[in-house]
Amino acid sequence: MDKLRLLLNSMDADTQRCFAERCGTTIGYLRKALSAGQRLGESLCINIDRESRGAVCCEDLRDDVDWAHLRDTRPQHVQQQEVA
Repeated sequence: MDKLRLLLNSMDADTQRCFAERCGTTIGYLRKALSAGQRLGESLCINIDRESRGAVCCEDLRDDVDWAHLRDTRPQHVQQQEVA
């Protein structure tokens, strides 16, 4: 979660708000989760990974999830698109 905190702190307020919206949440929720040490949902972790362009990856947010397994179980057409 430290990487997420650092990323958010590097952004101005409008950029934080837009980032959170693209992740499907609010900056208030992210700040509350960070301060409370709350576990983020898997889909939110994936969204943060995507929207941060890997600066904050899923493993940084939840080390209790087998992300490799989840990545391997994506539909085949999605995996093929990523390779192309």
